[in-house]
Amino acid sequence: MNKNLNEMTYREATQELEEILRAIENDSVDVDELTQKVQRSSQLIKLCKEKLKKAEKAIDQVFNEENCEQPTKPGDSKPSAGGNTLF
Repeated sequence: MNKNLNEMTYREATQELEEILRAIENDSVDVDELTQKVQRSSQLIKLCKEKLKKAEKAIDQVFNEENCEQPTKPGDSKPSAGGNTLF
């Protein structure tokens, strides 16, 4: 596959990692090629981690925006249905 890392999706990166792993497990990678495969695997793992962190950050941002639709000031408490609060 060896697609440019900047153009790869998470799925493509994980699929290539699986292909490399299968090749190594099946002994179809010779010693001369092994170093290249290990280096490529390292790049793909780094890419996947970056994409996961980016997705996590975007998801957290969505949840933070949802939770902050009606911001309250510290110390403010919402009254209960009867108008009395317990604290």
